[in-house]
Amino acid sequence: MEKEDKLLKEKPFKLMLELSVPAIIGMVVIGLYPLMDGIFAGQILGQQAMTAVGIAMPMTYINSGISTLIGVGSASILSRAMGRKDQQTIDKIMSNLLFWVVLLSAIVTVLGLVFTNQLLSIMGATPDIQTLAVRYMKIIFIGSLFVNFTQASNMVLRGEGLMKDAMIIMGTGALINIVLDPIFMRAMGDSGIEGAAIATVIAQVIQTLMTIYYFKKKNKTVKIKGIKANKAIYNEMFGVGVSAMLFQVLSILQQTLLYNSAFANGGESAGSIIAASLRVFSFSFIPLWGMSQGLQPAIGANFGAKNYDRVKEIFKVFTINATILAATFWIPSLIFTGKLLGLFGLEGQVLIQGIPGFRIFYSAFITYGIMIMCITFFQAVGNGKSAGLLVMLRQIILFVPAVFILPKLLGLTGVWLAEPIPDFIVFLIGLWKYKKTIRNFYQA
Repeated sequence: MEKEDKLLKEKPFKLMLELSVPAIIGMVVIGLYPLMDGIFAGQILGQQAMTAVGIAMPMTYINSGISTLIGVGSASILSRAMGRKDQQTIDKIMSNLLFWVVLLSAIVTVLGLVFTNQLLSIMGATPDIQTLAVRYMKIIFIGSLFVNFTQASNMVLRGEGLMKDAMIIMGTGALINIVLDPIFMRAMGDSGIEGAAIATVIAQVIQTLMTIYYFKKKNKTVKIKGIKANKAIYNEMFGVGVSAMLFQVLSILQQTLLYNSAFANGGESAGSIIAASLRVFSFSFIPLWGMSQGLQPAIGANFGAKNYDRVKEIFKVFTINATILAATFWIPSLIFTGKLLGLFGLEGQVLIQGIPGFRIFYSAFITYGIMIMCITFFQAVGNGKSAGLLVMLRQIILFVPAVFILPKLLGLTGVWLAEPIPDFIVFLIGLWKYKKTIRNFYQA
């Protein structure tokens, strides 16, 4: 069965497995980059280095935002074009993607190298931790072009339904990074923090070469045909992709405020707890993001073909299984919190303080499967406004008041509550908007 026919005719559960399992594996290995950097830094270089890599992580969302903006927007256009059998649109996608990746990556690299210290100073960390974080991020910014091209192109592969190929490319890079991380950290001695960053960039370069080869030689539907912006493509790409970009980029503001609030209310120990907690949170979020990458082409192609009953059925299957997937991280993390935080070098009183804080912080994660599927649904059908609204509610409109008000009322406990309360509200709003949108499909 051709991949277009699979998207339109395969049984929803089987389609979910075919699309989501490789996508989940692929996204998990992407998540191993920052997770393993944090674990190796904590084990080899110490708690300060782990915290430094942690406070640097939000800055990596600048690149993640760019690749997601271009990649999700392009993948949405691709899957809907496949549903319509519109090869003319498909042929313009990669040249447009390349143009925007090169342009935006060059801007980020220059600004990142010049303003790294100023960007990281807003985290509120101690001078020693900030110095380490600056050393790490300057190298990470050098790899902007490679990570943005690879991740954006990988989203196009997933939008085409080629989940296994996307997984292999990302998995190879992650494996290389995991192998090189401890080698470079130990070999570079006092410059071990730079070693972690160099290992990451080397892995990203190799992924880039693999991606170029794939689109040039192996992909039969989508090809790289030069570098050229296309107005019709990029207008729609930005319209759909901006909500996905906001999800990434606004995480910088979100995590910055969390770090500031943690340091202000609990000192360096609270900063270390939030660094470790965000690592776990981000990593356990990634499989759900992977499942959503499987949902996107399935919804997009069937929406393009106006198969609305099938759109509903696919969404139901994905949300049920996304909730089960969230539970597989949520339950063990709440039970084995101490051992989990210990992986990041937390010990003694810091670890004792971190266990209840983490459990509060992580409490709403069980709702994440449905929330992410709702956001992805709106991206897949080209409704960037609804997707953007959910993101803005989660990361600005509800979160910002919570992170300022709750710590004043509840102290450090308020810091841990600032994330789960807005998330639960957005979960409820997302479900309501989904049901309303489905009703509108049939009335159109």
